[in-house]
Amino acid sequence: MGPIPLCVLLPVMVLAVVVAVAAEENAVDDEYTWPQWKVPLVRKRRTVPLSSPNFSARPQSELSGTCGIECQRRLPAASLDDLEQFLSYETVYENGTRTFTSVSVQGLNEVAAWSGNISSSSRHKREVYGTDTRFTISDKQFSTKYPFSTSVKISTGCSGVLVSPKHVLTAAHCIHDGKDYLDGAQKLRVGILKEKSRRGKGGKGRGGRGKGKRRKGDKDQEEVQEKEENGGKGDRKGKGKGRKSRSRRSAESEKPSFRWTRVKQTQVPKGWFKGVSDGLAADYDYAVLELKKAPKVKYMDLGVIPSLKKLPAGRIHFSGFDDDRPGNLVYRFCSVSEESNDLLYQYCDAKPGSSGSGVYIRLKEPGKKKWKRKIIGVFSGHQWVDVNGDGTQQDYNVAVRITPLKYAQICYWVHGDSSECQVA
Repeated sequence: MGPIPLCVLLPVMVLAVVVAVAAEENAVDDEYTWPQWKVPLVRKRRTVPLSSPNFSARPQSELSGTCGIECQRRLPAASLDDLEQFLSYETVYENGTRTFTSVSVQGLNEVAAWSGNISSSSRHKREVYGTDTRFTISDKQFSTKYPFSTSVKISTGCSGVLVSPKHVLTAAHCIHDGKDYLDGAQKLRVGILKEKSRRGKGGKGRGGRGKGKRRKGDKDQEEVQEKEENGGKGDRKGKGKGRKSRSRRSAESEKPSFRWTRVKQTQVPKGWFKGVSDGLAADYDYAVLELKKAPKVKYMDLGVIPSLKKLPAGRIHFSGFDDDRPGNLVYRFCSVSEESNDLLYQYCDAKPGSSGSGVYIRLKEPGKKKWKRKIIGVFSGHQWVDVNGDGTQQDYNVAVRITPLKYAQICYWVHGDSSECQVA
């Protein structure tokens, strides 16, 4: 066989390169795409009335004695009966009455294997890790816009996130201490940041800024939003004289105000209650609040992701109302240091008040180039974790993961129909 003419060989080589590049791009796209999960069905068996709670528990700024990732490794796997018991739930209504609903779980064996990779990476401790990397979103021009606008304040002192037009996802310990409901849970309210007032807009009169003039702090707020969009890859220029510390980049603006809405009912999984799930209680630190009136604010969907450590960059984001910055929304992003099937340890700086915040990531929608944020966990807060099961405790910032089973339960609470919750 003679030599292949260059005019024939060249197009073949070009085609091979194009195919290889396309395959590589598809592989990269798969890494950045939301996986689609078939989730089990959580169905109601029966609902019975209970006596009204005492509403006597006091809020806790920190949780202690939590059986964390290391501790849970030594526990036996939960059976189907156990899971149905843990996912059964109490509902407390605004008039103080309470019911208990038992559930059945169907299709659990049809769900793809759920296994979060455990990392042996070293973990940092404490609420704030070295330099404070939180960003105060003090300007309503930004705090009332998506995705920051999905963050809400709970009247018991926590944060939450809108997951439907009238449902808020938060931490269970913001409502119930494991033994009783908090004293403020009977008249629970949710605060949504108000949009910027139209008064004083433009002009040079009282309260006006003058046409075309940028208010102090706008540039810093834009920088924070750009970082949120780019997964933290912001412009590092401007390290010169007069630069503010990272935690204070957002200049003080007018004090934020809230529009408060009463809660119609609250649902908490029994797995959170003392003596029900024992060492697994931390896995069920979530609750859903149904509002009496839907605020005109965009919400964020729930999502399920098998391993955050495998994601490119592996960053998570969340915003909440930290106690040390009263009234202001605080945004942060960070990497995950360790994960199990149900819990996350992460490096995000946080203070009491941010518990209950929705932890989210951004990935592409399947078959589309559009990026979408979804809630993949609930920030449980700064906790003292039982590491070895011998009483030795270490402090970590912990989040509860949204698993396929938890997705099914929360989705059922929101929609009231498990047939609408078959794919995450």
